[in-house]
Amino acid sequence: MKFYRKLAPFKAISFDLDDTLYSNHPIMQLTSRAMIAYFHNELPKLLENTTDIQMEYDINFWSPYKNKAITFNSELTHNVTELRLETYYLGLIDLGIAKKQARQAAEKALAHFDFHRSNFTVPNNIHNLLSALAKKWPLIAISNGNVNTHTIELNQYFSAVYHAGEQSLGKQNRQKPCSDMFDNACNHLNIMPYELLHIGDCGKADILGGILAGCQTAWVSSFNVGKPLSILPHLELSDVEELHQFLS
Repeated sequence: MKFYRKLAPFKAISFDLDDTLYSNHPIMQLTSRAMIAYFHNELPKLLENTTDIQMEYDINFWSPYKNKAITFNSELTHNVTELRLETYYLGLIDLGIAKKQARQAAEKALAHFDFHRSNFTVPNNIHNLLSALAKKWPLIAISNGNVNTHTIELNQYFSAVYHAGEQSLGKQNRQKPCSDMFDNACNHLNIMPYELLHIGDCGKADILGGILAGCQTAWVSSFNVGKPLSILPHLELSDVEELHQFLS
């Protein structure tokens, strides 16, 4: 644990999820392979012309449709679930599938993705950590992603869970580093922003975002996948389990 700024007393802790409490990279690799297999199995049922069946339906195939979806609606950048749905929809249309059928197929594919995306077990040490912390402070989850905290059995530790793209108080949560979800967390707990310690792996979304929102921040560097720091956090954790030190 390294301190870069003086850490003031805090009344609550918020956590990023992916690559903060568990390594998300292998999960997404498995999910990507599952989706490639899914489209290879499902698309022959939808396509009259089967000459494209040998195509690799990987990120390189879907990326142009993702960009096209964002061009049509820039707000989709704040909602990874809706963005994926529209990406599938546009790609399926381009393969020659009728719009109504493409919409239904995209929704079915998204459901398959959602299953695999949250089909993993969080390590017991993380359950133990969150359980111990939740006895001392209210915990909040703040994520730009779409992992299902109920499915991975983490929801029980959090007094609130915020995902970018979801509605809060009638407004769509923008992705971190926008302050929406930090503000929502503080309003929910009735605390000032500096009384929230936010913990995450991304130098931009979590650290810059948290500091700009007025929160204190802790950078988790163990998985080394987030964007680099552009501003120093209050502290650095080489492993999120170092938070046990706050309990003594």
